[in-house]
Amino acid sequence: SDRSTDGRMKRKTAEWFYKLHNKISNPKIEENVGDFRLMSREVVENIKLMPERNLFMKGVLSWVGGKTDVVKYARAERVAGDSKFNGWKLWNLALEGITSFSTFPLRIWTYIGLAVAGVAFLYGAWMIFDTLAFGNAVRGYPSLLV
Repeated sequence: SDRSTDGRMKRKTAEWFYKLHNKISNPKIEENVGDFRLMSREVVENIKLMPERNLFMKGVLSWVGGKTDVVKYARAERVAGDSKFNGWKLWNLALEGITSFSTFPLRIWTYIGLAVAGVAFLYGAWMIFDTLAFGNAVRGYPSLLV
């Protein structure tokens, strides 16, 4: 759909989200497509079978499959009230979308954890060597670290 009624910041962050999501996640989701859907009974039943409670529907609907067609339309200005979906809620929705359909964040934090553990191990080995070879000016410091 046309996002011209959204502010510049919201349009840009939505563009970044779709690019990031489609780069690191599977299945890919259609960009700028609303959540209004006509679904077959089979698709609805497949979604109801899922045990998850916080579903990222754009991803789920791409994942369960089924025939899809996009109907393009221009969004009209909101007639009444303001959206209750603020920046924080959009941020959480984006995180839900990325973490629900990608192992990429898990892999990144695994590598970061391994790197930190490796540095800590090397520093501990250095402290043991340094203490045994040269002594240590601060009593108890090496045993506290190792």
